Amino acid sequence: MPETRTPARAADQPLAVAGWATHVPGLTAADLPGSPVEPACGPDDAKDVLGRKGLLGKEPSTRLALCATHRALGLPPGKLTEPLPYAPGTAVVVASNLGNVETVSTVLDDMRSRGGSVVSPLDAPNASSNVIASSIAIRYGFTGPNLAVCSGATAGLDAVRLARLLLLAGRAERAVVVGVEPADPVARALAALRPGDPGELIAGAGCVLLGRPGAWPTDTGVTVGPVVRHTSDPGPADGQADVGELYGAAGVVHLAAAAARLAGGADDAAGLTVRCGDADDAWLTVDVTRAEARREAGAAA
Repeated sequence: MPETRTPARAADQPLAVAGWATHVPGLTAADLPGSPVEPACGPDDAKDVLGRKGLLGKEPSTRLALCATHRALGLPPGKLTEPLPYAPGTAVVVASNLGNVETVSTVLDDMRSRGGSVVSPLDAPNASSNVIASSIAIRYGFTGPNLAVCSGATAGLDAVRLARLLLLAGRAERAVVVGVEPADPVARALAALRPGDPGELIAGAGCVLLGRPGAWPTDTGVTVGPVVRHTSDPGPADGQADVGELYGAAGVVHLAAAAARLAGGADDAAGLTVRCGDADDAWLTVDVTRAEARREAGAAA
């Protein structure tokens, strides 16, 4: 009698990771896979990656997010010279808990003390909760769904989960997933109020490009599975670099680093598990795998 197999649920299907970048100022590829060879620039020097045009008034977190996205897309330094052919139908999902909190605080203080007329036209858009996601979509012409996630320590992998839902439901062809946090005094003060001992917040961003096989013009051979929620600490992840407290950006930064490790061939593992979260917000994990390892496992089954 021939063997029968239960078809995999659509929600469990792996998605291709077509590109990635980690961008934590001062870190290199030797410190964190997916980083540039030279130390990643800070927000004040984002022009080195993005060009000067279009950065006036952009917040530090937006600049870092744009740098990570630019590098994940494999674009040369500077402003886009022509539209991206894969931009239509591409979603943007950004995870950031504190990305524009300094601007919101400043705008509110100014309005209370001197009235709304003193708010700069350059600052007002930055008070929007989705300013980072919208800035990415506008700069690169992405026309798919545009989401901003602010869910605490799990935000990074919450963004990955939402991107998977958009893709598997057919709401988008491709997804650009970004995690970013700033390290301004207001953000650091708020992050320090978290329960436990989270450590001092650092600035950093990560970006991964997700899609069904063939949706992006690149094939890296790396796939990502479904995001799993845990109510208790699942334990340390596989060799996840301890680069500092990235809060809501952590899940995406570590996913990008894991993809870089697997694709680079420097890691002997067939797959890696990425985690983020804490005792207050719960924990999320996701498995990142070489595509050939999945095929071999399926054949063995």
